[in-house]
Amino acid sequence: MSKPRQNSKPAAPAGEAGDVEDSATSWSAGARNAINRWVHPIRSAAAATHALADSRFGVNIRDFLSDRQPLVWGLAVVISLLVAYAALGFRWAIGAIQLLWLGTTSERVATAAANLDSWVIVLVPTIGGVIVGFLLQHFIPGQRAHSVADVIEARALHNSYIDPKIGLYSAFLSVISIGTGASVGREGPIVHLGSTIAATLENLFKLSPGARRTLLACGVSAAISASFNAPLAGVLFAHEVILTHYAFRALVPTVIASVTAAVVAHIHLGDFPAFTVPEYSITSYWEFPAFALLGVTCALVAIIFEVLLMATDRISWRFEMPLWVRTGLGGFLVGSIAVFFPQVLGVGYDATNDALQRELPLILLLSLIVAKTAATAISLACRFAGGIFSPALYLGAMTGSAFGLIASSVFPEISSSQGLYAILGMGAVAASVLGAPLSTTLIVFELTGGYAMTIALLLTVSIAVGISQAVLGHSLFYWQLGRRGLFLKEGPHKSIQHRQRVSDFMTPVDPTADPVHLEDSDAPWLMATDTLERALREFDHTGASRIAVVSPQDQTLVIGYAERINALNTFNKALIAAAVEEHR
Repeated sequence: MSKPRQNSKPAAPAGEAGDVEDSATSWSAGARNAINRWVHPIRSAAAATHALADSRFGVNIRDFLSDRQPLVWGLAVVISLLVAYAALGFRWAIGAIQLLWLGTTSERVATAAANLDSWVIVLVPTIGGVIVGFLLQHFIPGQRAHSVADVIEARALHNSYIDPKIGLYSAFLSVISIGTGASVGREGPIVHLGSTIAATLENLFKLSPGARRTLLACGVSAAISASFNAPLAGVLFAHEVILTHYAFRALVPTVIASVTAAVVAHIHLGDFPAFTVPEYSITSYWEFPAFALLGVTCALVAIIFEVLLMATDRISWRFEMPLWVRTGLGGFLVGSIAVFFPQVLGVGYDATNDALQRELPLILLLSLIVAKTAATAISLACRFAGGIFSPALYLGAMTGSAFGLIASSVFPEISSSQGLYAILGMGAVAASVLGAPLSTTLIVFELTGGYAMTIALLLTVSIAVGISQAVLGHSLFYWQLGRRGLFLKEGPHKSIQHRQRVSDFMTPVDPTADPVHLEDSDAPWLMATDTLERALREFDHTGASRIAVVSPQDQTLVIGYAERINALNTFNKALIAAAVEEHR
């Protein structure tokens, strides 16, 4: 056997080994202390930063993520792209129909119609009316095309839901109506189409009601931006008219949508305003009383326009006839007016441009105000599909241009150009009809490219809106909603009372228990589909603290109970949620 190999290095004496170990231990302890002196402040700072982030920033970030805002921002981009190209397709489709009878796809409809025989001008709107009426009667619930007022209703009462079939049908009917010469606007249908696209896309995701309303506003802002080539106005219109409040959380997505749609519009349409604006300047500050008087004049025009729209609508439905006959007759009347004033056909942007360029005499301007008001009232009362923005701009341009002609003849030394008064009139009448002074002011800025008349435009618009609101109390959109029994202008509490149902707060009976029936025929009762408003009125009228909820098939069979305290709690929670949404 071989011997084990021994280590050749001699072992250290016992004392020396202990000294080495003590020295190593001392060195490592010192190193740890030195490291701790450096690391401890860093750890303390990190812990303090984490605590601060968790207490302040973390709450905000968690709230931001819990409402799925990154997804909302991404959807805003997708929605804006779809809406922008839908708006472009909408305009192309109108041009395609115009090409069939006018021989042009441009907006110079009056110029093209002036070269046609009178029978063609009368026949085409009549045929268009018959087609629109037939489709309305057989395919659209309620037998009317939907527009901006329906978007407001969807936001307030239906959790931002819009039936995609109705949205597409309404857009198609608007294309036929405008393409065949009906005196309506294209912006309202595009807004509804954009809202339909937004509502359809958001249905794919389980979003909060606030996020759904934000995306609905994104569809609106993208539609306005792409239609008018006006991104600033798109954002303001969505907040001012649809959301009815300015919330920071909704601002970013609507800006993203509006800017993206504007980029698409610039790529395909160019970076040009919708109207050609002549050179203008404010001659003297002594002219501001004239601007104020123009505001009063525009308010009167807007009031008369709205009242005639209401009256014509009410009168037209007193005559019993098939819907296609009604719309066909409306097309015949519009065509008959267009024989003498072809400027009333379609959206009328060419006539609006002529008013801005001072190319129309006073008598013709005044005649076109009357003719366009009549043609638009007939078109809308007879159920042609379309909006009111373009006719309002048209009437404002004619009113302002006529006012400018008169002012320059009375005070030639200090009066500004006729084109300036036409621009101011456009903003004043449109803002009064729409009930949207800020967004309309910006639309006029961006449509005309004229930013130098800020003070004059704000003065004219504010006076016109103030007077029209004082007389009528609401915009045309809210009048349309009021005809359906929806008085949403009174505040968010009204929309909550209409939106919440008894089923939201009722306590159902045990389905396995014996059926319970009302013993007293005079006892108060509610249905699960009744609104919160009706429930609160029933509680107040009867003084009861609990009311039976009955089956719609058998109004003696009790299916649950509605408690007054639960109804009030539901109302209060919804009011708080609405206030939070408006301020965050």
